[in-house]
Amino acid sequence: MNATRLLLICIFLLQGFGAAAQEEFIQPSRRITRMPMELLTGGVMILQARYSDKPDTLNFILDTGSGGISLDSTTVEYFGLKPTPSNRTIRGVAGIREVSFLYNQQLHLPGLTVDSLNFHVNDYSLLTSVYGMRIDGIIGYSVLSRYIVKLNFDSSYVEFWTRGAIRYPRGGFLMKPFINTLPITTARVRDQEAANTRFLFDMGAGLNMMLSTDFVKDSALLHRKRKLWAKQAQGLGGKIDMQLTVIREVKLGPYRFRNVPVYVFEDEFNITSYPYMGGLIGNDLLRRFNIILNYDKRDFYLEPNKHFTDAFDYTYTGIELYYDRGVVLLGDVAKDSPAEAAGLKEGDVVIAINKNFVQSLQSFKSELQRNRERIKIIVLRNGVLQEFDFKMQSILKKNRRR
Repeated sequence: MNATRLLLICIFLLQGFGAAAQEEFIQPSRRITRMPMELLTGGVMILQARYSDKPDTLNFILDTGSGGISLDSTTVEYFGLKPTPSNRTIRGVAGIREVSFLYNQQLHLPGLTVDSLNFHVNDYSLLTSVYGMRIDGIIGYSVLSRYIVKLNFDSSYVEFWTRGAIRYPRGGFLMKPFINTLPITTARVRDQEAANTRFLFDMGAGLNMMLSTDFVKDSALLHRKRKLWAKQAQGLGGKIDMQLTVIREVKLGPYRFRNVPVYVFEDEFNITSYPYMGGLIGNDLLRRFNIILNYDKRDFYLEPNKHFTDAFDYTYTGIELYYDRGVVLLGDVAKDSPAEAAGLKEGDVVIAINKNFVQSLQSFKSELQRNRERIKIIVLRNGVLQEFDFKMQSILKKNRRR
C-alpha cells in the first residue's frame, strides 16, 4: 500500500471519527426540570404530579422496583375512571394480582408532561396507612426509562434530563446493572460466609436489604448465633411476616457498609426467581448516595453523599404503626417482643410517644428510631388512656458475635 493511499484512508477514518464525536457533542443531555421530593422513613421517595386532565395534585412513590406506572384504585374511583380489564398480573412479596389498565394517558410533573402511558390500577390503601399520607400511585420504569434521572438526597430534589451525552461527576462509581424493565445488580454480602450474587435495585423499598430464606440457607450466610427478630412488613398483596437481623458487611461496588440490618423473608411468590437473585437492595441503603439513573445507557452512577455515614437503625420494639381515619394505631405486636411484654396490644390508638403528642405517623416512627434506652407510649384503649414504659432492645447488641 503506497503512502498516498494510506494517508487518504487515515484522513477518511479521522473524518468519520470527528463526525461521530461532533454528533455526540451537539446532542448533550439537557435538564428539563427540577422538582422537590419528600423522603419518608426508610428512604421512600414521594413526588407530586397530576394525572391526565385532572387538576388534583397526587402523591406518587418513585420506584425503580416497579416495571411500569400505576394508579391507586381509590383514586381511580374518585376520578370516575373506567379501567380496561386484562389478564396481566403483577407480583409482589405478599401476593399476585390481576390488574386493569388506563391506556394512553398523561402524567404531569412540575415542568414535564409524559405522554402515552399505560397506568395499571392497584389497591394502595395499605401503603397509605403505612406511610400516613395518601399514596395515589407509583412511578416506575415506564417513566424513568425515558429520561436521565438525577436524585439528590443532600438537597431532596429530583431532576429529569433528556437522553444524551452526560458527564458524570468525579468521586463516584459507575454501576452497569442488567435491565429488563427492572434493574438487577451484583453485591457482596458477608457474615459467617461471604457470597456474591444479584439483587434487585429497588428504590421503592423502605429498608436496607431483603434476603430470601432460600438464599440464606443455601449460602450458609448467617452466623449460627445470629438472633432473628419477628417483624411484619408490607408489600404488594398485603402484609407479610419476616425476620430481622444484622449481617457483618454489605459491599456495593467499592463501598462497604458494616453491621447492616436486613430482613429475611420466605419468597413464596418467587419475586427473586431464586437462584437468579438473592433478594433486593432498598432505599434506606441507596439514599446514602446521590444517584443518576441512565436507563438508555444502562448506567447507574452512585456518588456518596452527606448521609453515607448515617447510623443504621438497630432499635427493636416489636410494634408496627399504621394511620387510619385520622389516628395512629398499633398494628402487629410481635410475640415475645418488648412491646408485648409491656402489655401493648394491636388496635391501641397511639396518643403520644416520648412526650410527642403530634398525631403524625412519620413523627411517631422517628421517635421509635431514636437511639435511646426506653420508650414511653400513651395509648387509648376502650376509651381509657393508658401509659406504657419499656426498655427498647438493640438488634446490634443482641447480635454481637462472641
